[in-house]
Amino acid sequence: MPAEGLQWLSKTERLADAEILRLAGVFVAAGVRSIRLTGGEPLVHPTLAAVIADLKRLEPAPEVSLTTNGITLERQAAALAEAGLDRINISLDTLDRQHFAALTRRDRLDDVLRGIEAAAASRLRPVKINSVLVRGGNLDEAAGLLEWSLRRGFELRFIEHMPLDADHTWSQQEMVRADEILELLADQFTFQALPREGAAANAPAEEFEVVDGPGADDWAVRPARFGVIASVTRPFCRDCDRLRLTADGQLRTCLFAHAETDLRGPLRAGATDGELAELIAQAVAGKQAGHGIGEAGFTQPMRTMSAIGG
Repeated sequence: MPAEGLQWLSKTERLADAEILRLAGVFVAAGVRSIRLTGGEPLVHPTLAAVIADLKRLEPAPEVSLTTNGITLERQAAALAEAGLDRINISLDTLDRQHFAALTRRDRLDDVLRGIEAAAASRLRPVKINSVLVRGGNLDEAAGLLEWSLRRGFELRFIEHMPLDADHTWSQQEMVRADEILELLADQFTFQALPREGAAANAPAEEFEVVDGPGADDWAVRPARFGVIASVTRPFCRDCDRLRLTADGQLRTCLFAHAETDLRGPLRAGATDGELAELIAQAVAGKQAGHGIGEAGFTQPMRTMSAIGG
């Protein structure tokens, strides 16, 4: 997000809880089995636990997961777990307080670390940590982040920096590529790629089993793993089965799509579940073949990551 922040949506622009649940029911009836709540920042939603509990009451009950910056997670983790939250991903790009403040514009590292521990204590496992490496910022922390995660039994995911920044300053030349991340880790760790099969076949992360490395005797979980999400340099568009519903009710079939399908308007105009399902089916049928990053004519979508949901 830019330093000055982003314009907030009004209450009428945002989907109400009942509308979220109505649309979620349509998606589940159409075969969706996993729902992830993202942001922006989902922990600022005042009735988040109630929304999770209602989502878990759908038939068949979907897996419900959450991606968060973790700042207020310490005081909410137990309630979210009790509501039925299955899994959680927490963004953490550095363990250095000064670097954290520089990257996030908030001196809140201690709050995030306590939130991560609270999630683990609430049995929200596996706890997954999302990290984006930035050249000139936290690149030298890659191995340290992995060792820290392995000692605590967390699953670290390194994510390539994608062109969805609000400042539009992204550069593929400056981005830390997956190959570079793996080379950095290979200096200290021994690991091997895991096959992408079963449930992992459509997952965005390439997973690796860590065989040896710093602090191996103290790793909390075996087999130890980490992942790399290389959306830019190793796109998985052909296997992607993800859809995104924005807070204002727009359906996006790709993070980098320029077109959206309005579901809020028809929903509020009295559309039936069948009519909403047909709109979703038409959008999926027209899903673009790939994101096109690196190709001539690629342009960044107007919505930023914080407005789409990761």
